[in-house]
Amino acid sequence: MRKLVIGMAMASTALASPALARDGQWYIQGDGGVMIVEDQDLDVNGVAGDATADYGTDYDFGAAVGYDFGWFRMEAEASYRAADLDQVSSGTEGLALNPSASGGFNTFVGPREALGEVNALSFMLNGLFDFGDDDGVQGFVGGGAGVARVDMDGRVNANGPGVWDDSDTGFAWQILAGIRAPISDSWDVGLKYRYFNAPDVNLVDPLGRSIDTDLTTHSLLGSITYNFGGEEAPPPPPPPPPPPPPPPPPPPPPPPPPPPPPEPCNTGPYIVFFDFDKSDITAEAATILNNAVTAYANCGTASVMLAGHTDRAGTVKYNIGLAERRNASVRSYLSGRGIPDGRITSEAFGESQPRVPTADGVREAQNRRVEVTYGPGSGM
Repeated sequence: MRKLVIGMAMASTALASPALARDGQWYIQGDGGVMIVEDQDLDVNGVAGDATADYGTDYDFGAAVGYDFGWFRMEAEASYRAADLDQVSSGTEGLALNPSASGGFNTFVGPREALGEVNALSFMLNGLFDFGDDDGVQGFVGGGAGVARVDMDGRVNANGPGVWDDSDTGFAWQILAGIRAPISDSWDVGLKYRYFNAPDVNLVDPLGRSIDTDLTTHSLLGSITYNFGGEEAPPPPPPPPPPPPPPPPPPPPPPPPPPPPPEPCNTGPYIVFFDFDKSDITAEAATILNNAVTAYANCGTASVMLAGHTDRAGTVKYNIGLAERRNASVRSYLSGRGIPDGRITSEAFGESQPRVPTADGVREAQNRRVEVTYGPGSGM
């Protein structure tokens, strides 16, 4: 047992630990190790503590699936533990021995060497609190509650029936504590202590008498855990660069820059879009037209061309009229902001020149538009 404890501790602390992030992940875990069973006091036929049972050191193993919330973990666990029976001791009531010649059972009083075992299969819901960073050795403590099936088999010789051979299922609880450390971006190893208790075990012996007891065990377990979706945390920032050398003396001031060239005339097109079956200027369209008005100042007395379009919902005739109304809205907006109305010409194309080809009757926002161009050579 001492070698096992030392080996598990070395495995959980001596391995290099890369920087990891386990929070917000599902995980699965396997446990296995040694177990000590506390001596059992047995109430035989209602007499408290009338018998005792001593067990040897044996094994405990299990598996769990859980979710890591960060500082807290929740997991569902199944585990199995068993230990060999070494000795039983009976008080005044006596424990069942072998069948008598008449077919009944004899009893004995006092200690006897015994054969058999106690085992418990448990299903627990555990809650665990973590302490420390994910990228190193991390401690945890918590507990769990659930149900356990305790099976006890005992006899005082190899041939005869037992002093008891029965099982019971009931409530159980446990306390857990330990450490764990990462060995890769998904795998952890750990060392865990488990205190397990099934407080109310009720059996019936071969004489039909009640035997009431509990089961308390102490286990030291090594664990291996796989974290789903484990990712490496960002590496630490690099060290700061060395200070720069002192700057050279400033150069003589440069000659003044030449005057900037005149802004070129941006002829567009400036495309504004409209809501379905609407000719109103939207807030987005107003922003684009304001840019067009600002750019017009670089174009001298250029002509302005408006080309109105619609999508293919509606008739050809109706869409020509809708395109004309959209042109009129844009003309009004531009002339109201300083562009001479006499420099503006327009043409309504309706649905004949879609920006995005569609089937007849289909609404398409990219086709409901007016395109504004101007500059030398622009206009009808």
